[in-house]
Amino acid sequence: MDNLINFWQHVYSHINPVAINLGPFHIHWYAIMYITALVLGYYLGVKFGEKFGFSKKIIDEYFIWTEIGIILGARFGYILFYMPNNSYYLSHPWEAFNPFVNGKFVGIAGMSYHGAVIGFIIATLLFYKIKKVDLWKLVDVVALAVPLAYVFGRIGNFLNERIVGRITDIPWGVYIDGALRHPIGLYEAFFEGFVSFLIIYFYYKKFYKCRGELISLYLITYGIFRSICELWREPDPQLGFIISNFTMGQILSLFLIIGGIGLFYYRRKKCRN
Repeated sequence: MDNLINFWQHVYSHINPVAINLGPFHIHWYAIMYITALVLGYYLGVKFGEKFGFSKKIIDEYFIWTEIGIILGARFGYILFYMPNNSYYLSHPWEAFNPFVNGKFVGIAGMSYHGAVIGFIIATLLFYKIKKVDLWKLVDVVALAVPLAYVFGRIGNFLNERIVGRITDIPWGVYIDGALRHPIGLYEAFFEGFVSFLIIYFYYKKFYKCRGELISLYLITYGIFRSICELWREPDPQLGFIISNFTMGQILSLFLIIGGIGLFYYRRKKCRN
């Protein structure tokens, strides 16, 4: 048992972050996890979309629209929420996706989930206006399709050490930069992804009556679980704690919870009328 615990705590020393080498190109494990998340999200979107009366063609088109919105929203959300000195990118927005620094390829680092939500909302509203689809059914499909896909995204974050937990002495902690820390990526994968899906799916099978309820429930569950997980997540070093012991993630998640509750009661009221 001690050997197993020791192996787990030093798991990063046993993982090669590069899964596949193709000459000068390297495919990392986190990239594979992100691709898996996209494929699973699309697959579930098609399957649940059929149950809500959407053709595969509509889901295909909507998937492209939302992916563009999510990528743009996630990147610019990070710049707005998590980069205190962001004046350069605000005046040169095209540079936000430049993967080169001084001629060297370094990739694009920094994506915000809450920014992705904003991008998703904008893309969805545009799609709804242009395609004239049932908005509330469509976003309820999203509520069922996204959480399980999100699990793999957070596992990807764990594998590439992109998000870091707070220092701890628990036996299931992992060493990062010489300190034992909470494996926060796995916490978020489990609670924000898997548990959120179970709650939403159970509600869908047992209590679902009004369009828009599921997306409301997703906003609430994600916001609550993200706020809880932030208790074990190291605050972003460039920001630290924003208000008292509250992190930026908790503050932004509070808006999701409030918005989700408000939307839930709004849709319930509309259904009663």
